[in-house]
Amino acid sequence: MTGNEGTAPAADKGRVPRRRRDTVLVTGASSGIGLELARLFAADGSDLVLVARSEESLRKLATGLTAKYKVQAHVLPADLSQPESAEQIARTLTRQGVQVDVLVNNAGFGAHDQVAGIGAQRQADMIEVNVTALTRLTALFLPGMLERRHGAVLNVASTAAFQPGPNQAAYCATKAYVLSFTEALAEEVRGTGVRVSCLAPGATGTRFPAQAGMTGTRAFRLGVMDARPVAKAGHDGLLRGKTLIIPGALNRVMAFSVRLSPRGLVARVAGYMMA
Repeated sequence: MTGNEGTAPAADKGRVPRRRRDTVLVTGASSGIGLELARLFAADGSDLVLVARSEESLRKLATGLTAKYKVQAHVLPADLSQPESAEQIARTLTRQGVQVDVLVNNAGFGAHDQVAGIGAQRQADMIEVNVTALTRLTALFLPGMLERRHGAVLNVASTAAFQPGPNQAAYCATKAYVLSFTEALAEEVRGTGVRVSCLAPGATGTRFPAQAGMTGTRAFRLGVMDARPVAKAGHDGLLRGKTLIIPGALNRVMAFSVRLSPRGLVARVAGYMMA
């Protein structure tokens, strides 16, 4: 992203105004797609706000990015399953005088089991992280972007957003929300100078499948993409102003084919893939 132009003082009217670096906030930045996105934005010369639960991992990442790319990297440990976390992040950045120009809502998690077996609290936490925190952060930082007529939001969904998913019902539902929310938001901000994109990867080689208990499912045994090309697709697609970004030809075929199939059949096939 290109930084905003500052206003030149009266005595410096003949000089080109200095351009301020963009600041990119990345949630779930400690590993996987979020980590790779942080690296890509740092390589652009953007300053960073790194958010995740692990302060140690964030500080290690921040140190490396600062040394390599000469950017500033703010570390904000936060548990997005806590309802007040988004507002706390916004208040902290306001106190520090940090302006967020690009918001990357990458944090999320899943759980592989039937609804009756996962437990109510884990599913509530999933909705809080995947849906509520994403919505709150967007609502908190978007007004400033619109006022400045400059900024971007990248929300990370999944190809799971395109179908109901037996054995991961809540996860698929949360990602369907992210997809719908992002596509609607992109239309709302059209022509404002703010870009909004949804990255919807398929199976990806991160910590996610192990944490969600999905490594043994057919979907992940058929093959996964590396996190780096997935992140690059999201980064590049956002810069080009694409609303929906699905990395991988097979993932794109599968995502769009379900729109032409009977919903009952789609649910059965999805259940088979996640068995």
